[in-house]
Amino acid sequence: MRLRLVPQETNFDFFRLRKVTFGGSVIAVIASIVLWLVMGLNFGIDFLGGTTIRTESRVEVNVGAYRDALQPLNLGDVSITEVFDPTFADDQNVAMVRIQAQDGAESVTPEVIALVEDVLRTVDPEITFPSVESVGPKVSGELVTTALIALAAAMAAMLFYIWLRFEWQFAVGAVAALVHDVVLTIGIFSLLQIRFDLATIAALLTVLGYSINDTVVLFDRLRENLIKYKKTPLMEVMNRSTNETLSRTLMTSGTTIVALLALIILGGDVIRGFVFAILWGVIVGTYSSVYVAKNVVLMLGVNRDPKKPDSGAGTQFGNIDA
Repeated sequence: MRLRLVPQETNFDFFRLRKVTFGGSVIAVIASIVLWLVMGLNFGIDFLGGTTIRTESRVEVNVGAYRDALQPLNLGDVSITEVFDPTFADDQNVAMVRIQAQDGAESVTPEVIALVEDVLRTVDPEITFPSVESVGPKVSGELVTTALIALAAAMAAMLFYIWLRFEWQFAVGAVAALVHDVVLTIGIFSLLQIRFDLATIAALLTVLGYSINDTVVLFDRLRENLIKYKKTPLMEVMNRSTNETLSRTLMTSGTTIVALLALIILGGDVIRGFVFAILWGVIVGTYSSVYVAKNVVLMLGVNRDPKKPDSGAGTQFGNIDA
């Protein structure tokens, strides 16, 4: 007997509460933008410029003592955070000391780094410094610009592909779902103040690829059924298509989430932000494929009569074979 996560045939009404689900998505997007503007993002050293010093000690981290010791150095914005990780040993206490780029310098000088290390040793003689990362403000500014261009280019390319593959209504729905996924991911990072760096941008690009793949699978089945059930109301065809791909969606998302949960628990603090972004993106991407992308197509409508020209409110399906 084969294992099935869902029955072979289902008849869930995914659009019964379509106004609530789509309205909730709109509210979530607006809330994410407000959080972004009000709270901002906890940018990593990649985007801010400066130096991050990782400390490790058998003595418990005292953030206040670290800050008091560094204050006389007048280094500007200094952020000190303790790192918690279930994989750490009981006597492994880790902290991240982030120092902003100094005026007139591309990065914090080796002399300043050595001075910081000496000062921290006065607080804890057993402290060690496993890694030091520096990024200049000019480079960090270029990285921000490049990251935004990468996201915009990826979404534009996907818009063009879906437009060619399914016509413009489907392209609008797919891109609306992608925007939804990206904005909600940025919103949760802003709310939880998780470090936002280049690894997070890589995660966002991964989420875009995953989300568009799930959406294309649904759109493919929808297009087939629109040709097969020409007189069935559009909403019923969408429900049928979603139910027919439900098993595949749950299997794909479920196995991906299991792997990501293992990584987020056991992978360590270095990749935790990256993995969390993908995990959150898989969840909202699966949701948006049904409740955002298809809702947009449903609102725009499709012209299923090949004899009538597309007036801008739909597309023709009678002569599509690819």
